[in-house]
Amino acid sequence: MKNFIQPGDIVPVTAPADVASGDLVVVGTLFGVATADAANGAVVEIKTTGIFVLPKTSAQAWTQGAKVYWDAGNSVLTTTVSTNLFIGNAVEGADNPSATGVVRLSI
Repeated sequence: MKNFIQPGDIVPVTAPADVASGDLVVVGTLFGVATADAANGAVVEIKTTGIFVLPKTSAQAWTQGAKVYWDAGNSVLTTTVSTNLFIGNAVEGADNPSATGVVRLSI
């Protein structure tokens, strides 16, 4: 295949803000977890597949398999659809309250 570029599970993007390794990075509707620290405007590689521990709305309980969405206004994942961007599914249940949840990214 002459048109193949790469597998696509790690892609470079322009950091929309300062990010730390392990942060969820959202650029338009493209998202992944930062593989390194990066300053706003710098190129950072993001992992677009896999299972990660990520920040969630503390006051929500999640069930295994629940759809989770990026709440950009609060910089956390939520089960509230609204205008939030679908990110993936909860791999494990998460209590209310709890600050993080285990999520499988979906592309």
